[in-house]
Amino acid sequence: MNLQRLARCVPVALSLAAALLTARCAPATPAGVTTLLYASPYDANHPFSRADRTWIGWVERESGGTIRIRAIWSGELLSSDESLVELRHSVADVGLITPIYVKGGVHLIRIQSGFYAGARTFEEQVALYRCLAADFPEFARELVGLHVLAIQGGSLPGVLTRTRPILRLDDLKGLRIRAPTELLGVLRDLGAAPVNMPMDEVYSALAKGVIDGVVAPPDTLKALRFAEVAKYFYTLAVPRGAYPARAMSERRWDALSARDRAILQASTPVWEAAMARETRAAVAAGEDFGRSHGVQFQAASPEDQRRFDALYQRDEERNARSLARYGIDGVAVFDTARRIAAGIEQTKSVVCGKSGYEERRN
Repeated sequence: MNLQRLARCVPVALSLAAALLTARCAPATPAGVTTLLYASPYDANHPFSRADRTWIGWVERESGGTIRIRAIWSGELLSSDESLVELRHSVADVGLITPIYVKGGVHLIRIQSGFYAGARTFEEQVALYRCLAADFPEFARELVGLHVLAIQGGSLPGVLTRTRPILRLDDLKGLRIRAPTELLGVLRDLGAAPVNMPMDEVYSALAKGVIDGVVAPPDTLKALRFAEVAKYFYTLAVPRGAYPARAMSERRWDALSARDRAILQASTPVWEAAMARETRAAVAAGEDFGRSHGVQFQAASPEDQRRFDALYQRDEERNARSLARYGIDGVAVFDTARRIAAGIEQTKSVVCGKSGYEERRN
């Protein structure tokens, strides 16, 4: 086994060992009760985790106590970049997954998160993802071995920098910026040096000067304490996509009773509504926290926003074409997403293509 492959295996092996130790130390489960172990890389007070705790409470109440969920926070069992592999190997029963950080095996799910220009709300993003997943079987193939319990959207990010304010797009030149996969090409076109890393590693990278900034929504100023290590927020409207964010292994799902599966299936809208609610509250709290900690906000000019939008669409078309190397018709996914997003902007409705899924918004 070469060193690179060994390095990939070590985190999973350690997580499996931790899972076994956790299972051995857990109290015995009473007869007739199902205990599920939930794991997240975030601490218990993060907005994502508050939504998770809402979901846990709902499931336990709805089941009448026959489903109990024990949560392990702060990455003690599940990591950001190996979460799919770890969950497939039963490191936890249920977990927060981040396929957008995984480097292999989920090419479409990573790239499609850049196809959402025009879908501005959490609900619109989630509905658009479901349209695409219903129309293109490649989504399911990339998630083999997992049963998805919730889809996650998010607030629109901007660009947060440590010591150098961004007043216009040209100020990004030469800066090392952490960004999601779908923005790497755009930032290179603007002269920046983009890098991709899990969000839970960004605070340390900013504090040490390893990176100069991060593409992130305002809620991270408080939720991840970024306001402590970066002081300038450029409110460029960067599109935000949706992706599967909570799941359990297919093997564990199949082992559940029909009643337990029905309760967990019914919990999906509860979980997604909690995530949307916590995300919106976190944005307002993050902006207030940032200002109180000296973060300066600078809005992009209309000209810079139009320039960015044009670069963004051109780059996403290029990314869509690149999926052909994996045998995926990314252009078809991109065109479908753009058609649905155009409908959102015109009618405030999410109407799918082949799938027939439709969501009307007042």
